[in-house]
Parts: sequence; C-alpha cells; structure tokens
Amino acid sequence: MMTKQAAPPGSRWAPWLARLSIVLAACAIAVVGVEAGLRSFGMLAVGLAAAVVSLAAIYLFLARRGVARWVSLTVFAAAPIAVIVVYALHSLLWVALASAAGWGLAAMTARQALVDDIGDWRMPEYPVPRQARHPFVIMNPKSGGGKVVRFDLKRRAEELGAEVFLLDGPGPVDVAAVARAAVADGADLLGVAGGDGTQALVAGIAADHGLPFVVVTAGTRNHFALDLGLDREDPAACLGALRDAVELRVDLGVIGGRTFVNNASFGAYAEIVEDPAYRDDKLGTTLQLLPDLLQGQRGTRLTALADGMEISGPQALLIGNNPYGTGDIAGLGRRVRLDRGELGVVAVTVASAREAVGLISGKRAAGLRALTARDVIVTADTEQVPVGIDGEAIILPVPVLCGIRHRALRVWVPRDRPGVPAPKPELNWGRIWQLAVGRRGTRDAGASGAGDTRPRVLR
Repeated sequence: MMTKQAAPPGSRWAPWLARLSIVLAACAIAVVGVEAGLRSFGMLAVGLAAAVVSLAAIYLFLARRGVARWVSLTVFAAAPIAVIVVYALHSLLWVALASAAGWGLAAMTARQALVDDIGDWRMPEYPVPRQARHPFVIMNPKSGGGKVVRFDLKRRAEELGAEVFLLDGPGPVDVAAVARAAVADGADLLGVAGGDGTQALVAGIAADHGLPFVVVTAGTRNHFALDLGLDREDPAACLGALRDAVELRVDLGVIGGRTFVNNASFGAYAEIVEDPAYRDDKLGTTLQLLPDLLQGQRGTRLTALADGMEISGPQALLIGNNPYGTGDIAGLGRRVRLDRGELGVVAVTVASAREAVGLISGKRAAGLRALTARDVIVTADTEQVPVGIDGEAIILPVPVLCGIRHRALRVWVPRDRPGVPAPKPELNWGRIWQLAVGRRGTRDAGASGAGDTRPRVLR
C-alpha cells in the first residue's frame, strides 16, 4: 500500500514545539553545569578533543596507505571508548548520557517544528488516459544478481501484454538500437528491468518520442527508482504500472549529448569508477586510489562554470539530475523531487588538513560547495576527462556540457507503491528561535522555481 505521509503540525503547533526544543536544549546544558560544576569544562574539553582526534583519524585512514592507515583506524575506534572511560572514572558518565539524551530530544522536537518549512515536496501525479496497447520492456537477466529470473519478470510482463526483449546474448547488445527498433515497430511504451545506466539510455529515447516509460527495479542499486518511490525489494510490483498507473513528469540530465537519470561525476569518484578493478572490488579499489586523489597526486585539474559561476580546482564534482540531499561527504542523499528543472552541483575541494577534517565533520564545511544551475560547463587541463555517468565510466572530450531537459520524461508508476518519505527539515536554531518568540521570519525555500535560471547557492 502507498504510505500515507504524516500531516505537518501546522503553524498553530510550530511555536510550541520550538519553545519545547529550546527548553530541552537548556536542560541538556543545565544538567552538565549543575551536576558537573567546574568539571563541566573538563568534560567539554575531553569531548571536543576526542571529536577532533576521531575526524583527523578517519581522514588519515582515507588519505594514507599501509601501517598509517590501520593505526588511524585503531585511533578512530579508540577515541570514543577513551571518552567513556574518562567520564566513568570521574562519575560523569550518567551526566554525559543525560545531556546527550536532552540534546537528542531537543533536535527531534526542533525538526518537527520546522516541518512546515519543507514546502511543496511531492511531485504531482497525472492520470493515465489509457493502458498501453504495445508495451515493450527490455530486461537484463544479469543485472541485480539475477532478479529478472528470480522474480519471474519476463512471464509476468508478458501476461500483462508486454513484449519482452532479454539482454542474454553472447556479446554486447546496443540497447539504444533495440529501443529505437521497438518504437519503429509500433511500441507505445518503453520499459527497462535493469540498472540505472540502461534505464537512462532507454529513458532518453522514450522522451525523444513522447512515450511513457516504466522503471522495473531489477538493478543492483536502482537510485532512480528509489527517488520515484518504487519498491526496490519487489521488482514485480513495478509491473503494476502496465495495469493501473499514474504518471510522473520528470527531468532528464544531459551530458555531452548523453542522457543520465541520476548523476554525472568528475574527479575523485570518476577516477575510481574508471579503474578496471573497481567492478570486482569496489571497496578495495576506492581505498587504494583515495590517498593519491586527496593529496592531489592523481587525476586531472577541473574547472566548472555553473550558469557562469566558476568553481576552480575541485577534487570531486557531482552534477545531479536535480539536487540531492547533502548530508555526507559524498554529497549524495535522496532527491525528493525530480521535476524542478535544475541540476544539483556539489563540489569537494580539500586544500588543507582543516578543510579535510571539516569536510568529514559536516555538510557546511569550507571544502564543500553546493548550488543549483540550469547549465554546467566542465573543463580540464587535459583533452579528455573520465566521467562516471550513472555509475558507468566513460571518457569524454573537454569541454563537457551538462544540461537539463525539464519534465521531458513521462514515467508511469504503479498507483499502489511505497512512495517517497517526507524529507527531514534542516535543523536551524535561528529559525527555531524566531518561531519560539512569535516572529514568522523567512522560510528557506526547499527548491527554486524552474523558471529561475540564476545559480542558487545551497550553502
């Protein structure tokens, strides 16, 4: 069943929730001051020291090899244990736990107070006038560890009237050519059961011909399907779009004339994906290459122009089909909407140890820039540059042009599907204070309008 989104508390309750969060935060501070007294300064110093050591250690783990890497990992694991031991020896452990619980409750209450600030996050659904008469679905039996066979997708699709083409030949198959031939033969719907790379190829052709498109979650990760609210655990449920569907009109990213549904990545991530060993040992290859990439000993020097705004020398650059939620070092969260008509741009630049530690510590670090744009031009100090497009490594000549096709793709999804969970509002204590004292203030819009072509800096 489609999940029902919880109703926001509304403006009537938001001020009271904001006041409660401030009271809880004050109690979290007070319990330390009252019970620990002057020792609270020592508690704070120990906690901050452990946090700095942990962040530095995890950076060194990523940036070094050999003995230094594993020593750093040991230090990272030992730091919080040391804090617990110190607090326990001074009979302050319960104080720390009580304060942490107070801060946790304060943060939960504050986020609930800010629910109204999220704005309009649901993509509109459109009715489907009729069922497809000649649906054509391309299936990759090898994708996702054999989900096509395991879930009997071919038989189920054919029972719903679809013609199925299996990518099971001895050699490589030109998926785009197969899709174009199906359109020429009268297909009025295209679908793919496979990975995001295959989804993107066929989605571009469906958009070119104005045909509806169906996503079947038979790939390994299926990030596109996740952001469409589809069931990644049950690919067969996605075939329900052939029987009872609603339509979503979503954007498509374009890079060098090629379509992408998720993102195109340059620099560190693209260099890693390009390595031949990556597919067999993703973790090992990443750990092997990251030291050179973080220390600037490998990879091309990039420059990006996002609607004219220059980003110089990023070690990693991500161009998303609509902006991602950015709560981690990779800049990859989830996209609540895929129809804003804008590219999400995330650039990572680490020029010092301070920036490296700050980058790992949070999304507002100096080494992380995020903005939105309609067009991005990427240049490099080489004639060609590796690019990871929806997780697949290719080489493109520079300059590389990236753009967005606004609501170009008509995606049919089952009416009965998990849906997309509501995004969590960003914790903003300044906004909480405004609500608590009764000032409306200004809301931080969740996304700019599609008609605004200026770069919008997210942080």
